[in-house]
Amino acid sequence: MLHGIDDVENWLQRLGRDAIGLDVEYPTVSGGRTRRIYLDSAATTLRLKVVQKVLDHYQPHYANVHSSLHFAAWISTREYQWAHDMVLEFVGADPKSWMCFFVGNGATSGINRVARTLRAHRPARDVVVTTAMEHHSNDLPHRKHFREVVHVPTEVTPSSLGGVDLAKMAAALQAHEGKVNYVAITGVSNVTGIINPVHEIAAMAHRHGALVVVDAAQMAAHIPIKVSGHPDATRDLDVVVFSGHKLYAPGSPGVVIARKALFAEMEPDEVGGGMVETVSLDRYTVSARFPDREEAGTPNIPGAIGLAAALYALKKVGMDRIAADEDQLLEYALRQLAEVPGIVIYGETSPSLVRRAGVISFNLADCDHAFCAAVLNDYFNIAVRNECFCAHPYVRDMVTMSLEGVADSMSNDELEHLAEMHRGMVRASFGIYNTTADVDRLVAALKDISRRGDELLALYERLPNGDYRHRQFAFDTMKEFSVRSKVDSLLGD
Repeated sequence: MLHGIDDVENWLQRLGRDAIGLDVEYPTVSGGRTRRIYLDSAATTLRLKVVQKVLDHYQPHYANVHSSLHFAAWISTREYQWAHDMVLEFVGADPKSWMCFFVGNGATSGINRVARTLRAHRPARDVVVTTAMEHHSNDLPHRKHFREVVHVPTEVTPSSLGGVDLAKMAAALQAHEGKVNYVAITGVSNVTGIINPVHEIAAMAHRHGALVVVDAAQMAAHIPIKVSGHPDATRDLDVVVFSGHKLYAPGSPGVVIARKALFAEMEPDEVGGGMVETVSLDRYTVSARFPDREEAGTPNIPGAIGLAAALYALKKVGMDRIAADEDQLLEYALRQLAEVPGIVIYGETSPSLVRRAGVISFNLADCDHAFCAAVLNDYFNIAVRNECFCAHPYVRDMVTMSLEGVADSMSNDELEHLAEMHRGMVRASFGIYNTTADVDRLVAALKDISRRGDELLALYERLPNGDYRHRQFAFDTMKEFSVRSKVDSLLGD
């Protein structure tokens, strides 16, 4: 059925407007309770109400899968299989050659599984090429399982750092000709939101006999993904990994999409119930069926179904439409944030040089990132994240570059203090529920912090872990929510 522009716009507005948690209120230092502004979607997105309603309707039918001999099991088995089909459809992966399976702890579990499997699949190729901008989850698994990991630097732009340096990527592949198992590349940086050209990198890797593994944890909720079916088949992606907790779904069912051939010849990394055909006391036969052979044990059925519901809802709107809407919001945010006195925005911001998605990281002059995040929360009820976002090398490179212009005019003590203050960043990240009004609230708060920084700092103490705590204001987490007290109240205790 064809749908008009008005239908798509209405769906997008409904999805964003109805996200669970948008209307939550917390107390602030200023007194009273205000509505929270949620700008931490790069860590975890809010759950869509449509997803929760689907799960509420599914719950009475909940049963284990791999059976059709009673009705609830039949429903669960069918919908769990549909969840896999929905994943492949969402990322444009041909089900004849690609498959997907679910793993436990988000993209981290998925990338670890991929690293172990591809190391065993192609043992002579014992080098991985990745970049300096990766999340630890797309770096440490390769370091653990391969003899050598080559970190390609990011491109230096006129004002900051951009995406991966493609010329140096090509040089790294050439220097390790015949030894590179795969290139591991983030589709979208979780620090800057900068988008890497994953299909161009795939073609480059394939020319050298290497595979490409895309960390799409930050990519999948923001821009379209097309795994296969490119006119130039070398631009097809071999492996894509992402997680439901960054895609408006409950929890973190990790997803691995991969060419079947990469896993078919290897015994599955994890064994147990559900992935075998026969078992005797002295042998067992592994199933040839995907995804069964890769999903030993009882899966997270509600998590997979919730993720599939989110993907289906996003696909109804269209990821092109979602990306276009976010482009406008980011352009507005970058323009407004640039007006904040003393702000440093990290990563190249010129749209003619890089394209961004969903994330802006920054610091205020003479303001510790942890202090800034604490004040945004305590005084303005704006939820952001700070520190290094599990991407320490990338953050250090950008912070160091941002300090180069002021280093000559400072003493060693002053420079050391400034470097310590800016050892991390503040990150504002967006989802389909964020609006220009949220940006305006953030900008107004940052201008206030910039103006009253010393006055506010006197009201805080710095904790041993580097966080800041207000000396008079205390937030009672137990009063806001406690599982134990909620159970007691529901049971009438």
